[in-house]
Amino acid sequence: MQDLFTSRSTGTPLDYHTWNAQYGISDWFGIAVGEGADLTEKASKGLLTAVDPANRVPFPAELDDLIRLHFLCLNRRVTTVLEFGVGKSTQVFARALAHNEREHGAYVQQHLRRAHPFQLFAVDNFPDWVEACRAALPPAEAGRVHFTVTEVEMTTFNDRICTAYRSLPNVCPDLIYIDGPSQFGVVGDVRGITTATTDRLPMAADVLMLEPFLLPGTLILLDGRTANARFLKNNFQREWSYREFPDLELHAFELTEAPLGRINRAQLDYCLGY
Repeated sequence: MQDLFTSRSTGTPLDYHTWNAQYGISDWFGIAVGEGADLTEKASKGLLTAVDPANRVPFPAELDDLIRLHFLCLNRRVTTVLEFGVGKSTQVFARALAHNEREHGAYVQQHLRRAHPFQLFAVDNFPDWVEACRAALPPAEAGRVHFTVTEVEMTTFNDRICTAYRSLPNVCPDLIYIDGPSQFGVVGDVRGITTATTDRLPMAADVLMLEPFLLPGTLILLDGRTANARFLKNNFQREWSYREFPDLELHAFELTEAPLGRINRAQLDYCLGY
């Protein structure tokens, strides 16, 4: 796995203040950034905040997370994003893809085979959250975001109990972001087991089912969800490079197989400097 947070153009690590000042990410969400502020400092949450089944209030923006997502999209020249769970990240992905289309759209159209270039596909099981996210999108970018509202069910993968969305968009992303589903919004159980309790953990298997169709170079990010990341690591069947960033509460998987052929190699060369 390449150093995810080093610029391909300059070879320097991501500077959060510089990136934020250049693209105005904090301004998109009305976040005041004081001089000398630590943009990587994590907000503290209550003991049960993340596992409150009655919560319908989005968590406050984590500016460091949003800056990193924007950086990764631009630095890797991402063309298609699949996002599990909607929110402020949806806005960031939409703006990043718009930037990439301006910078790379002509080349992608002429040289790469991408069925959904510079499009974002967001999957969630809460219609109210989807509508709130849709309403918050910048009008100029709203047309590139496609929502799928679908139930999440308890199921199994390799005889292991887990969850899966019932319907997924038929796309081939080069970046997948997993920040959903909520462990409480599930339907059914498997032998009496469900994630809908504070003693359980998110355990989504959607990308395991998609794995055979993903292209080398695909990047999967998990926002927290350490148990889920370990579940994926133990069940993936192809050649993945994995890295955990404990301080960032982030997990990353990159499909590091050899290119599938000329077209896949062209995408790797252009987008990742393969």
